[in-house]
Amino acid sequence: MTSERIEVRRIIEAEPADIFRVLCDPHGHVAIDSAGMLMDASGEPVSAAGDSFVVHMDREALNDYPLGRYDVTVTITAFVPDAEIAWTILGNIKPPIGHVYGYRLEPAEAGALVTSYYDWSAIDPVWREAGIFPVISEGALRATLGILARTVTRGYPRPGGG
Repeated sequence: MTSERIEVRRIIEAEPADIFRVLCDPHGHVAIDSAGMLMDASGEPVSAAGDSFVVHMDREALNDYPLGRYDVTVTITAFVPDAEIAWTILGNIKPPIGHVYGYRLEPAEAGALVTSYYDWSAIDPVWREAGIFPVISEGALRATLGILARTVTRGYPRPGGG
């Protein structure tokens, strides 16, 4: 971990492909969010870098900025099937922030070693000067991995039957 990147790891007792399926699904992001900001999503599961979907947010869950409800576009920046997915977030805020979230999956004896990361090393200087990073804590990333483990091992149901 550097001062501009957080990484947390956990063994999840599931096949990498099953974990990756949740991470590719917009509704999967909502299902595993530990911060409580992701309310819903629109769009189809992603299958390549450059794909995107919309997440309907409610910042009041963090109680840090009075943004209320708003939408962001999640744009996939890295996509290696069953191994890595990463994305950046575009919204109404200008200039775009430039932070990246992602997951790396490595096969392990008991399933998969999953690394969740949050990197703000390439954020726009305007946001660096604002001194608001990291927005999500190491604890929140760790909690999301726990929710991901529970979601996958219990059998992830996509809303609408998918």
